[in-house]
Amino acid sequence: MGTTRTREDYGFFGPGSPTWKVWTSPTAIVGFQRSVVLEHFDPNLAAAVADMQGIYKDPQGRLDRTLAYFLTVAVADGRTAIEVADHLMTVHAKATGIEPISGKRYSANNPASQLWIHVTGWHSVLKCYEMFGPGPLSPAEEQQYWADCVVAAELQTCKPADVPTSRAEVREYFAAVRPQLCTSERADEGMHYLLHTPRANGKLKLWAGSRLLAPAVIATLPQWMRDMGRFDQPRVLDATYTRAMRVAIRGLQGDRAKLALLGTLAPMTKQVLERHIHAEPPLRATTITPADARARYGSRVVAGATG
Repeated sequence: MGTTRTREDYGFFGPGSPTWKVWTSPTAIVGFQRSVVLEHFDPNLAAAVADMQGIYKDPQGRLDRTLAYFLTVAVADGRTAIEVADHLMTVHAKATGIEPISGKRYSANNPASQLWIHVTGWHSVLKCYEMFGPGPLSPAEEQQYWADCVVAAELQTCKPADVPTSRAEVREYFAAVRPQLCTSERADEGMHYLLHTPRANGKLKLWAGSRLLAPAVIATLPQWMRDMGRFDQPRVLDATYTRAMRVAIRGLQGDRAKLALLGTLAPMTKQVLERHIHAEPPLRATTITPADARARYGSRVVAGATG
């Protein structure tokens, strides 16, 4: 994911941004597991995951590539972010088929599904940063974080105008899409597989890691999501695990500790973070917009984006 070439610019957000701070925190790993579980509440995405079988054939690789993508968009330069986004859209273009509940054709590049992925990803990572990490952002930082979320959406097929721009709008978005969410046998299989990956397929590290993170993920969820996903747990476990996770995260704040953790669970993502940590000053010490980056470094051709 990405290359070792000289960094062109500071990317879309830059030093001091809340996006760099939140997405490079070790809490992002918990937030990411949360988001890929919630992805299955969208019936079209649940169908795509089941049909493509990526999480079952190579669960660690599939999860690592996706987290590396999100981190690249957050911290890499504009050229690299554009390249990985275009590659991901090309991969998603192959994920089409028939959604069995409705009988309608689905596409992983469908704007509504892409919006669900995007919002749950950015919301989940911030939620876990607040619960297990340094805590809430300042009001100004939070406002900027959601503005950055809108910018990052330009790399996907969802319309930036549809992306929530505040915590209140995130709540409104969840309330609006909730009637369209559901579970199925295949969705349940995917969610529970990600929360408790079998040792035979997930290998020892992911088998252990998923079980360590699962109670923390569930502790962050509202009751309606727990009920829908059928993975509730006692509130005493929520409280116990939240305290334990806060202690663990404090011990992972240094760059060396974060890289060691990623080296165990997500080696491709580790490479992205390592390049970010050790990067020399860019050729242009400025940020860039996705539109300007696309104009400078290439255009995007997206298939399967109808919906």
